[in-house]
Amino acid sequence: MDWKKIWSRLGNKYVIATLVFLVVFLFLDEFNISVTSRLHRQVNRLHAEERELKKAIEADSINAAVLKDNPDAIEHYGREQYYMKQPNEDIFVIRK
Repeated sequence: MDWKKIWSRLGNKYVIATLVFLVVFLFLDEFNISVTSRLHRQVNRLHAEERELKKAIEADSINAAVLKDNPDAIEHYGREQYYMKQPNEDIFVIRK
């Protein structure tokens, strides 16, 4: 390797300007690489959360439609979700 050739190529004002530009925009700018990657991960996490919430909304709307018309389903739902009981019953909750 001839270091003089390398330094003469790197000493070119266009190469220096390009290197300064890259350093500024990759590391020193407000939206540098680390900020951009963090925001990208956050967007992906929020999209995943959005998909989960849409599934939950769909399941809840199906539940609401079933509960709207069926009194037996309302009683079943109240017993399962809120541990409601009739006056002459005892409820035992076993959790894993």
